[in-house]
Amino acid sequence: MAGVITASEPSWIAPFTGLSPRQFGKLITALRREGADPVRKGRPWSLPLEDRVLLVAAYWRTNLTLRQLAPLFGVSKSAADRIIDHLGPALALQQRKRFRKDTVLIVDGTLVPTRDHTIAERSKNYRYSTSHQVVIDAGTRLVVAIGRPVPGNRNDCRAWEDSGAKDAVGTTPTVIADGGYRGTGLVIPHRRERGQIELADWKEDHNRSHRKVRARVEHAFARMKTWKILRDCRLKGDGVHHAMLGVARLHNLALAG
Repeated sequence: MAGVITASEPSWIAPFTGLSPRQFGKLITALRREGADPVRKGRPWSLPLEDRVLLVAAYWRTNLTLRQLAPLFGVSKSAADRIIDHLGPALALQQRKRFRKDTVLIVDGTLVPTRDHTIAERSKNYRYSTSHQVVIDAGTRLVVAIGRPVPGNRNDCRAWEDSGAKDAVGTTPTVIADGGYRGTGLVIPHRRERGQIELADWKEDHNRSHRKVRARVEHAFARMKTWKILRDCRLKGDGVHHAMLGVARLHNLALAG
C-alpha cells in the first residue's frame, strides 16, 4: 500500500517537521553518518529512512495517535510503533560537552504533561507532568543540554541537580536563571532583603537586563512546544525524554538553517 505522506514529496516536509527540505536533507545525511540506517538481517523496514524520519517527526509534531497516523504513511499501527521506538533515540540531540570560557548559558525548567504516572507527579498546572531542565546558549539561542525528566512537583533548585543538567553543563560557562534557582550558585535576579522597601537603582537596571536575556529561553520553549507531543505526551518510560531531545534537535536545525 502506497503511503499518502512521503518525504519524496517536499511539500509534506515543512508542515510535519518544521524544517525546510534542505534542512531535512541535512538531518537524513547526519543520521546515516551516525548509523541510524544500518544494513540488517531479517525483514527490511517497510519505509525508507526518509519516510521513517518523517513519520516520527509527524508523530511529535501532531501528537496524533498511532492508529490515526499509521494509515497516512501506509503502514500498520505496530510498524509505526516500531519505527518510533527505533528512530526516536537516534534523533536525540547530541548535547554539547565543552564550552568556551566566555559562553553564557540560560537554564529554566518546563513542564510536559505526561500520561505515564510512574515518572510524573501532579504539578502547578494540576496535571501529571514531568519537569525538564533546558539549557540554551544565550548567543545562538540553540539548545545545548536537557536534563532527564523528573517529577513535575520538584522545584527547579532540586531538578537542576537531580536531572543531571548541572553535571552536563559543568563549571566553565556562566549560567543565568530566574529567582527559582536561589542557592544554586547560578546568576539570578537581585531580590529585596527582609525589611527592604526597594532595590538600589543599579540592581534594578541589572534585573531589567537579566529579564531581557533570560526571556530567550522562554522563546525557545514556545518554539519547541509547537511540537504537540510536548503538550500531552502518551509515551511511556524514556519516551518523553527521547521526544524532548528529538524536538530539541529539530528546533536547533530549524533555527540554525
